[in-house]
Amino acid sequence: MNSPTESKPARPATPLPDHVVSIHIDVPVQRVWDEITKTGKIQRALYNTVLESELKPGSRLRYYSPDKRRVFIVGEVVAVEPPRKFSHTYMFTTSVSPFTLVTWELQEEAGGCRVTITHSGWTTAHKAPEKVAAGWREILGLLKHELETGDLPTKAKIMYAMYGAFMFMMPKSTTTEHVDKQGW
Repeated sequence: MNSPTESKPARPATPLPDHVVSIHIDVPVQRVWDEITKTGKIQRALYNTVLESELKPGSRLRYYSPDKRRVFIVGEVVAVEPPRKFSHTYMFTTSVSPFTLVTWELQEEAGGCRVTITHSGWTTAHKAPEKVAAGWREILGLLKHELETGDLPTKAKIMYAMYGAFMFMMPKSTTTEHVDKQGW
């Protein structure tokens, strides 16, 4: 029997369901592909981040703040099949946990494109995976709005301004220096 000071053995992580979100966007597949794989420039729909990657399987992937002082998502490219599929591992730097897998799939539909994101690999070892699912729904809505109108909703612009103003309050784990030290 364990004494009160002895730690209990860790429970094995139990798999959780994948997050699958989808939306129709009234633009050609290529426009969506160009936006979600755009590197070195701000991707407004993806929370105003900048994707850095060679976009080849096995290459490192990072989503930075616009000034590149913070890194929010790290991973490795798994698949790039233009303009249909983009897949990469994913870890949010604010809550270090096991890597998951994000797969973007684009399919032509009448009048535009069906965009489906499948985020898999969730287990009970991850903190609040349901928040990530809500984030993907928001991202797809912003992507649709931006590609169809050329702009973002005012609410998103205000949110991004607030993020920028309070960036100094983000956890140290998001600093580029910290992420580099971790080898991510």
